[in-house]
Amino acid sequence: MGSVLGHLKPELVWYHFEEICKYPRPSKKEEKIAEYVVSVGKRLGLQVEKDKFGNIVIRKPATPGLENLKTVVLQGHIDMVCEKNRDVEHDFDKDPIYPYIDGDWVKAKGTTLGADNGIGVACALAVLEAKDVEHGPLECLFTLDEETGLTGASSLKKNWLKADILINMDSEDLGTIFIGCSGGKNTAATFKSKLEKSPRNYSTFELKVAGLKGGHSGLEIHVGRGNAVKILNRAIWSYSQENNIRLAEINGGNKHNAIPREAFAVVLVPKNDEKKLKKFVAKYNDTVKAEYVSVEPDLMVSMENIQLLKK
Repeated sequence: MGSVLGHLKPELVWYHFEEICKYPRPSKKEEKIAEYVVSVGKRLGLQVEKDKFGNIVIRKPATPGLENLKTVVLQGHIDMVCEKNRDVEHDFDKDPIYPYIDGDWVKAKGTTLGADNGIGVACALAVLEAKDVEHGPLECLFTLDEETGLTGASSLKKNWLKADILINMDSEDLGTIFIGCSGGKNTAATFKSKLEKSPRNYSTFELKVAGLKGGHSGLEIHVGRGNAVKILNRAIWSYSQENNIRLAEINGGNKHNAIPREAFAVVLVPKNDEKKLKKFVAKYNDTVKAEYVSVEPDLMVSMENIQLLKK
């Protein structure tokens, strides 16, 4: 079993999850993890099929005597949301995920873990491999590119699946079956801006919001976690109402369905206002930490003097 998670129960589930972590699986780049899923089915001597899009079906016959039961599909997606903190060196196209155990939780070192939907895929593979689970005819469906628009599921070949019942393995609550899901909407906004040269006698600072938990916008959006982009924008807007400040750069968040954990802005203020900005940031940090004290204990708003690069 796995060297990190091998002692966890059920062993087959955690074995496959640790194996899944070894393979890069960004949306639209799932070739390596797809090869692993196919290899498991072939190793077990099961029927393996792929459609033109790359979705995979592995079929397992019923336990002897249960052939008359309705066929069930266990479905999960093999891509993951790829998020990391800015100070972490990680190439999601090449590098594995490094899981570790922290108390009662399995986490990843500096990146998203990919339990969405890696653990669902691992559960399905464990059922395929298990010899002590009684079941009717099974189809395990592994779809691609779920995180960027459900395009794998939308591209399924017509009449490919034979089952009457589908169980989606992409939920979080043990012992609970959901009959609905959250929705989403993307908004693209374009703003016209006028660039100006950096004024003289101004000091340059990087404002930083960090230490937030982040999370999935469809799952943790209701628990009150902080959004780093909103917290940063609020700081800049509040300061600008009574003070002179120039914005050179702003950046935060990476994925449309992940709550931003970090956000950064490069701002310029008159040299005479350096102490004023530092005092504001310190007070603002105390304010937002107090607001989020119960859900974001590691939240931090800070500033650092930097030099703008000349072009």
